[in-house]
Amino acid sequence: MAQRATSIAAAVLGLLLAEILPVAGETPANTAAAGGDFPLASDVRVGGDAKQTRFVVDLSRKVEMRPFTLPDPYRVVIDLPQVTFRFAAHAGERGRGLVKAFRYGLMMPGGSRIVLDTTGPVRVDKAFVLDASDSQPARLVLDLVSVSREAFLRAAAVDTRPERANTRANERTNEPQQNGDTRPVIVLDPGHGGIDSGTHAPNGGEAEKTLVLEFALMLRDKLEKTGKYRVLLTRADDSFVPLIDRVRFARARNAQLFISIHCDALARRAGEAEGATIYTLADQASDAEAARLADEENRADVISGVNLAEESDDIAGILIDLAQRETKNFSLQFAKQAVGALRGSARLHKHPLKSAGFKVLRAPDVPSVLIELGYVSSRQDLKELMSESWRSRAGDALVKAVNDYFTTRLAGGVAR
Repeated sequence: MAQRATSIAAAVLGLLLAEILPVAGETPANTAAAGGDFPLASDVRVGGDAKQTRFVVDLSRKVEMRPFTLPDPYRVVIDLPQVTFRFAAHAGERGRGLVKAFRYGLMMPGGSRIVLDTTGPVRVDKAFVLDASDSQPARLVLDLVSVSREAFLRAAAVDTRPERANTRANERTNEPQQNGDTRPVIVLDPGHGGIDSGTHAPNGGEAEKTLVLEFALMLRDKLEKTGKYRVLLTRADDSFVPLIDRVRFARARNAQLFISIHCDALARRAGEAEGATIYTLADQASDAEAARLADEENRADVISGVNLAEESDDIAGILIDLAQRETKNFSLQFAKQAVGALRGSARLHKHPLKSAGFKVLRAPDVPSVLIELGYVSSRQDLKELMSESWRSRAGDALVKAVNDYFTTRLAGGVAR
């Protein structure tokens, strides 16, 4: 009777989760590095005042574009075919007139995006692309005018209707065929990517998205070499993947372990910290530093131009909480094993085991951890992160933690 009740609860939970976390949306797949025959965006300019502002991009040839607006925070998003951005260093950090700042990058194969943060509600008054001529390159032009919030929301409601969504891109070139393979599935999640660079080393150094991707690719190879696991990546190149889609990716493939990989940074005069940290999910952060980091990482969906955060209703929340209790226990078990394994090969934070409300760890049925490899704001940590030998030792330690984790689960008869 108890077993039947458990089965019914599991079925109900599955239906509710299908509603809450559908496998759909703007999910970028793997893509080659920008370049080749893609149009080149060579320069960008912003001019105007608090009433009317013009945004201009110089292009090597004419392209199609689609602008739309989003509220809270106020943004104008420009979707483009894939282009190669060659703007000057620090372009977008400061704006002018109605544009506070802007960012740009690859969103998915064949698609790039520019996101303008605006000072308040605006309307796209004009949007066009001029052909190249003998005297000037092709030009993308966007004219913005200040409007009331009510007018802004009416326009945004039209722009965000379902037909605006891109077609599904769930096929991943980095995903091997299952063919009846019963080995545990491990999903590695290199943080950030594409339009979202994450943190940066001092003085314009290496971007977090690059460091963690290199580490994830190395760790994948080491795990696959054992022959014990099927290893998938949420991204295998410099493409953007919304946080909720990283969770969906793991759940849709029945992952038995999800490892998100990052490297943190502290602002100047924000204190000193160094060493690796392993995070698990918690409603309340274990300390102020964990809360800060979770808040920063959770903003990645907003950075993409579309906030994909979703909330469940009360009943679904209760069922999900029941499912998460076991999942949280397994997550904590792996986190402890990872800390133990890393202790002999990498420097650890003074409090290496923490918890916080990371969106990317919220799959109720996939044990998940977020690993901060170190602080790029620490000279010693950055030196290690850039070191191939250090990355290899840390990778070997994590392989050991994974082996110990699955050995324990299988021995205990609790592997899914």
